[in-house]
Amino acid sequence: MYKERTLSQKINLFLKGLVMGGANKIPGVSGGMVAFVMGFYEELIYTFQRINVKAFKLLFNGRFKSFSDYTNLQFLVWVMMGSMFSYFSVSLVLDYFLKNYELYVWSWFFGMIIGSIYYISKDFNDWRPRTIIGLLVGTSVGIAISFMTPATENDNLWFVFLCGMIGVSGMTLPGLSGSFILILLGNYVLLLVDSVNVLGNVITNLLSGNFEVFNDEVKVRYLKIIGVFTAGSAFGLVSISHVLGYVLKRWHQIVTAVIIGFITGSLGIVWPWKETIYKTHEGIFLLDQKGNKILENYQRFIPDFQSQETWISIGFILVGIGLILIIDFYGRKRK
Repeated sequence: MYKERTLSQKINLFLKGLVMGGANKIPGVSGGMVAFVMGFYEELIYTFQRINVKAFKLLFNGRFKSFSDYTNLQFLVWVMMGSMFSYFSVSLVLDYFLKNYELYVWSWFFGMIIGSIYYISKDFNDWRPRTIIGLLVGTSVGIAISFMTPATENDNLWFVFLCGMIGVSGMTLPGLSGSFILILLGNYVLLLVDSVNVLGNVITNLLSGNFEVFNDEVKVRYLKIIGVFTAGSAFGLVSISHVLGYVLKRWHQIVTAVIIGFITGSLGIVWPWKETIYKTHEGIFLLDQKGNKILENYQRFIPDFQSQETWISIGFILVGIGLILIIDFYGRKRK
């Protein structure tokens, strides 16, 4: 049985969901890592695990109070409200800064991830051969993912559903960025940029009383895509959470070591000094169906330490690390 939360606790959950939702949209950053660092990861996993046959029986039998208590509905609603709200607020701000100050944003994230590795590993003292193997496996998989070559865009609804299932992994697996996985699958722009923008436009039109948007075939197509993607995400969230809930109970220390490894491996994805490489043929950029250049991969390089921009970036890395250390400091004071 979960305790009734105060208003301040509910607002706190909303803000945590806000940060997690924004992180989920950024390639290389994991919403699950945010949940892990902010201390509500295990409750998140076990709450998703409660969405099962018993929960639906309680709901269909009209036992709404029992359904709410059993599924920890308060927690879920406030976190998910924050996460969804961020897609139309925080994530749009982050999109702007990524477009105009990309190096500094990546530097800040890089610092936060370094700080997060310290944060979650400082109290982990169970370093035995099996946990060390788990750490190495997690790190190796994280690094391998960061160097994979992205596919091209595919709007087939079955594939979109699969993208939802796989992409939601960023919310449930700390260190594994769901957004970066969508880049590898070729559907990041389609699902987290174009479809979200169309959904926001449709909602705005509906609120102003304009229902003509449903006559626009392009907008209807994007609504179908984001609807199927959402369904796939919900299915993946519940199914993956059941698996994670099981392994966390049985092999908690090993799973924690793997998570630390995942997050360490993800540093390769968010390395600030990188150049986007697009696919070309005989010197001409290859374009997708919408005229966008097709991403091939990232070329990482060593920064120029004689450049002022490099030192500003290092400053942002230190700010990112400092932010996590401040969270750790105040978290310890509350205890």
